[in-house]
Amino acid sequence: MVLGGLLAYPIYQLGLISVFHYTQAQVSGGEPTTFEGFGNYAELFGDGQFWEVLLATVVFAAACVVSTLAVGCALAVLLTRVRAVPRLALMLAALGAWATPAITGSTVWLFLFDADFGPVNRVLGLGDHSWTYGRFSAFFLVLLEVVWCSFPFVMVTVYAGIRAVPAEVLEAAALDGASQWRIWRSVLAPMLRPILVVVTIQSVIWDFKVFTQIYVMTGGGGIAGQNLVLNVYAYQKAFASSQYSLGAAIGVVMLLILLTVTLVYLRLLRRQGEEL
Repeated sequence: MVLGGLLAYPIYQLGLISVFHYTQAQVSGGEPTTFEGFGNYAELFGDGQFWEVLLATVVFAAACVVSTLAVGCALAVLLTRVRAVPRLALMLAALGAWATPAITGSTVWLFLFDADFGPVNRVLGLGDHSWTYGRFSAFFLVLLEVVWCSFPFVMVTVYAGIRAVPAEVLEAAALDGASQWRIWRSVLAPMLRPILVVVTIQSVIWDFKVFTQIYVMTGGGGIAGQNLVLNVYAYQKAFASSQYSLGAAIGVVMLLILLTVTLVYLRLLRRQGEEL
């Protein structure tokens, strides 16, 4: 009940602010707060930039989720194939990446790919190439950082699931001549589907609402806002422009999108007879 209250009250306040005209003038008490109804949402949906940012957010989040799951699952399988010492080293390295604060990790990645002093450009012979200048290269750089700090959760979770699979099942598949990819696709993945559902939904939620990495690595959304995602866009509307009601409306839209994606995904799995 306490947890429900902690979740419900902020959502209630977010929705409440989104249906009022709420700017710096209302915060300071200079003007009264007026009820707008769905006016803020109409203004938001009528803004072409909103739809561009929404599309960029969906594509970027999807790329992050797919990359995170691919890297995490591949390393989870690798952990079952290596000896104890390499396994421990990989686990510690991954957990170190997971424990690193997002702002710290973003700063480190910016240094690694820095146009003047970054070692990556020197190794690749790219001279003073700026990774954050171009839209796609900047998104790619942020994607690498997001995957780096996100894959350990997938790796550890999937590895624990693999260890729970009876060894006899895997040995039987290997004796039948199945390749590692075939064992994963036909044996492990179906047995680990409940776990994969959890890590997929978690990844969708985390990657859809990325803020710190984009804000730090692209300087608040890139040149002329070319690297904006919804969370950064909401921040700009609410705090940079003092349009708190529009920022709240963006937050409500994000909440509804994530809730819809999660419910649809769970419904599809239940139709397939999966128990979660």
